[in-house]
Amino acid sequence: MTKTAIFDKKNVLVIGGAGFIGSHLCDELIKDSKVICIDNFSTGQEKNIDHLLSNPDFEFIRHDISKPIDLEKFPELQKFRIEFQGVQEVYNLACPMSIKNFQKFKIETILANSYGVKNSLDIAVKYEAKFLHYSSSVVYGLFDDFDQKISEDYIGKINHLSERAVYDEGKRFAETLVMNYREAYNIDAKVIRVFRVLGPRMPLNDEQLIPDFIVNAMDDEDVVIYGDENFSSSFCYISDCVDASIKMMKSTLSGPINIGSDVRVNLTTVAKKIIDMLESKSKIVYAGDVLFLKPLCLPDLTKSRNELGWLPIVTLDTGLTKTIHDLQSKKGVIGL
Repeated sequence: MTKTAIFDKKNVLVIGGAGFIGSHLCDELIKDSKVICIDNFSTGQEKNIDHLLSNPDFEFIRHDISKPIDLEKFPELQKFRIEFQGVQEVYNLACPMSIKNFQKFKIETILANSYGVKNSLDIAVKYEAKFLHYSSSVVYGLFDDFDQKISEDYIGKINHLSERAVYDEGKRFAETLVMNYREAYNIDAKVIRVFRVLGPRMPLNDEQLIPDFIVNAMDDEDVVIYGDENFSSSFCYISDCVDASIKMMKSTLSGPINIGSDVRVNLTTVAKKIIDMLESKSKIVYAGDVLFLKPLCLPDLTKSRNELGWLPIVTLDTGLTKTIHDLQSKKGVIGL
């Protein structure tokens, strides 16, 4: 028998909730839900959720989801009465996401994309909860024609033995797990494929493009682009990504569905825009390619528009402005 919300608010579990996207998701969910956030801080950060810790409807559990977990054994979760009410929704974002330290987290990454996904799904099975898994545009592989918009039925081409495979092939395997659990256990499990996202709380000094551009421009230092003047990408603002996540969870769709911006922008143009917005004296320089920082395909958003009723609405200029203001406000506090 499904354990529905018998008290005032539903119980929602966010795995990987201290990360960039996960923490913003927690901010939105806490408005009408009781939120349990799990993270092991491999790449997530406590400061991303510090402002939530005093909220009685929020609880943080430090745990590596590649190991099983029994939520009913944690005294701090007794207030959520999980043994009676269960968990209504599970969002799984758990996976190390560090460009600079990609090699360091290789084993943790493949475990997150296998055992971590299994353990997350087992929670959903136990409580008959709705489940949303965050996959990635990397499942489509790399392309020669990067202006080609890729729809969800494209199979993709990935070298499963490449240096990137723990993430790229790992994300493909994770989708397979989700869809097979859906069929075998008759749970409402869903997949979204997230393209590049920008916004406040992106990790700094991690070769993550936008935040490092901003910090370097604030200090009049060189703005480094890893690649050449042709490197381009698309960027979806964080609030749009969170909006898509919640819409997907509420929907009857299983996915996968692309979530991102289908407007490609040149990174040199973005860097110049940031320099101008900050009235910086920085210069743009180009460095060698980085293993985990490659051009990606553009998403075909037909399904997200027609079936989910979602399209990104925040413009790049607005997203950059919000991200710049956030980093400027933190500069004196955390010594950027």
